[in-house]
Formats: sequence, structure tokens, C-alpha cells
Amino acid sequence: MLIGGIEAGGTKMICAVGDENGNIMDRVSFPTRQPKETFEDMIGYFRKWEIKALGIGCFGPLDLDKRSKTYGYITKTPKAGWEYCNIVGTFKEAFGIPVGFDTDVNGAVLGEVTWGAAKGLDSAIYITVGTGVGVGVYLNGGLLHGLVHPEAGHILLSRHPADPYEGKCPFHKNCMEGLAAGPAIEARWGKKGVELTDRDEVWELEAYYIAQAIMDYILVYSPQKIILWGGVMHQEKLFPMVREEVKRLLNGYVSHEAILDSIEDYIVSPALGEDPGIKGAIRLGVLA
Repeated sequence: MLIGGIEAGGTKMICAVGDENGNIMDRVSFPTRQPKETFEDMIGYFRKWEIKALGIGCFGPLDLDKRSKTYGYITKTPKAGWEYCNIVGTFKEAFGIPVGFDTDVNGAVLGEVTWGAAKGLDSAIYITVGTGVGVGVYLNGGLLHGLVHPEAGHILLSRHPADPYEGKCPFHKNCMEGLAAGPAIEARWGKKGVELTDRDEVWELEAYYIAQAIMDYILVYSPQKIILWGGVMHQEKLFPMVREEVKRLLNGYVSHEAILDSIEDYIVSPALGEDPGIKGAIRLGVLA
């Protein structure tokens, strides 16, 4: 059975066709333009295939409440032209097939739970630290929704005593995104992260903020696995620094061997490489 998947981002739309086992047969990427042009690109691509369902992992915020009149919409997004865009309705009208829908990071954690680093577990979180910070949450065998959906990239953090930078987020300043995302690194140090590889102080500070957030997620969600990725985490030295800082901050309070003895197997990169999002979108299609 052919399933379509869309990893819908503010910069690009990754579209793929695969099967119910997550095997991707074909994929393409389109720039995220205005909705009309972007939808035409994606619908044109999927018309070449006889897909039986479609899954969409999308940038947000989103309306995921199926009882709502705006279910399936991107809601109050800063992405110009996409505010209150009916993305699910557009594809249902075009193809008349079931459409699964969730946040991009919830899609990514679903991919890793189904086929990747968290396979076989009933709880995990997926954190992406890049242009922004997003957190997908899978708890008790399902994706976490609620009043809206998790926005854990915006939890407030304590600023490091040696960090004078006020924070990049226009809403909260000292939230995780405001202090640790790529634009905050560039604003604080005057260069992009890729140009600061040899500056240990940059990554020590970054590890402090990421670890502080992870400590909060451990205490609140108690996940069995933490998957950490995004452009910022391509800095390989960060992983051991984050792990050690998490242990230091927890200070033995969560007394579990996964943290105390084998944290390198607890806080990990995706097993699916760069594919958690698109494979998770296909899984959303399977479950639609």
C-alpha cells in the first residue's frame, strides 16, 4: 500500500511516497512559497502516485482538535501568508483519502518510536535545536496533545550567570528557543555556530541551556529515551557536554541507571538520521 508523507517546514516541504513499513520509494523537496503555489507543487507530485492515505507533520502552531471547526489548520503562525491555512482540508479535497496530521516534531518522535532509536518504548521525546526549538512528545504509547500541543521549546530557563545576552525570542526572551537556538548563538557571538567550532565557551554555554531544558523534560515527562537533533546538534562535541551537564544538574535526584550509568544510550541522536520527520509523516498516514 502506498502512503504519502509531507514534512512541512517554513523553508521547504519534503514530500515522499513509501509503504506502511516506512520504506521510502521516492521523495522530492519544494520551497515553501505562498500556500497556493506550494499546494500546487505538492498536489501535482502526489497525483503521480496512487496513494491510499497521507500523513503530514507540519510547522505550527496547529489545531489538532478534531472537534474544532479549524481542525487541520495552521493557526497563528509568524510564517507570512500561512496564518489559518487549511492544510488538511486542502489535501482531503484534492485526493479524498484519509489524512493524518500532527506537528513536525511529533511526527519525528513517532518515526523514531516506530522504526528508530525509541522503537519498542512507550515514552520518548524528540528535541530539535536549530533555527527554532521544537519538542515532540510520545507518552504512554501515544502522541501528546492537550489544550493545543506541546510547545516545550519555549520553557523558561535560568540565564547563565556569565551570559549577558537577553535572549532572541520576541515572546519570552529567556526561553530555550530564545537562549539556545541558532539565531541566539549568532546574535550572542556575532557569528553562526558553524563558524564557532573551535570556541569551547560557545558550546559550554549551549550545553548548559540544552541540559537545563532536558532536566526539566526528564522531571516532567520522565521519558524512556531522549532523542536530540537539529542543526545546532550537528556540533558533535555537544552531545557529551550535554550529557554530563544533565547529570550535574540532576545531581543524582533521578536515581535510574539509564542516567547514572549509561546516559550515552539515553540521550542520543536519531537512529533514522535525517529521516525521522518524513518517516513519521508516513506513519501518520498509516494511522489516519
